[in-house]
Amino acid sequence: MKIKVTSIYVDDQAKALNFYTDVLGFAKKSDFSNGAYRWLTVASPEEPNGTELQLALNNNPAAKAYQQAMFQQNQPAAMFFTDDVKGDYERTKARGAEFTMPPTDVPGSTIAMLKDTCGNLIQLTQLARWSS
Repeated sequence: MKIKVTSIYVDDQAKALNFYTDVLGFAKKSDFSNGAYRWLTVASPEEPNGTELQLALNNNPAAKAYQQAMFQQNQPAAMFFTDDVKGDYERTKARGAEFTMPPTDVPGSTIAMLKDTCGNLIQLTQLARWSS
């Protein structure tokens, strides 16, 4: 088995697409509609055929409550891994990202937290490199 698609709830799909492509640098993968329903995914340009992130509209009351509770508890809705968290922090901040935590060393990694403009917190993670 493989993980091919995972979802994140957003309050506005157009705004989310802008943030995830223009600010974070992901590439739009799928975008089609059926009536009021829109299937929208992005993928990493480093792995264009890898896991896709569905930007799912939070028009379900349960989804909206979950999204809001996670945000209020300062819990990330998604974690993205990078080899250069400080460089990605500077790059995305210059593109308008609002960080709630700058790059911070924690056991085993360096993390940063930012708002995605659509109701979520996103964690950027760089794993520590251990030397022997």
